[in-house]
Amino acid sequence: MNRDPVPIGESLDSVVRSLRPEASSAQPASQPAAQMARQMGGVFGRWAEAVGEAVAEHVKPIKLDGTKLVVEVDDPAWATQLRFLEATLKQRLLEVAGATVETVDVRVKRR
Repeated sequence: MNRDPVPIGESLDSVVRSLRPEASSAQPASQPAAQMARQMGGVFGRWAEAVGEAVAEHVKPIKLDGTKLVVEVDDPAWATQLRFLEATLKQRLLEVAGATVETVDVRVKRR
């Protein structure tokens, strides 16, 4: 086993590929794994900052798969509200988290 230091980008690449093995061969060349890891960390780590406390109380990010974001809402009314806020949500995630989101898939949490 090689114990030489490995650049952080290579380490992140390895971690992301292990978490998303199906994406390793289909991953676009324009979005390396390290960049995807930063975007995931930004979306999940800075969610409340990006969307605001009021929205964050009712809407949670579940999965970021490339440019598709899956969120879960606690009430059907929030699913409707999120449709109206979708463009703003995408812009805020780009500004705050550095994540490009093209599609938002909204799911209502089962009770």
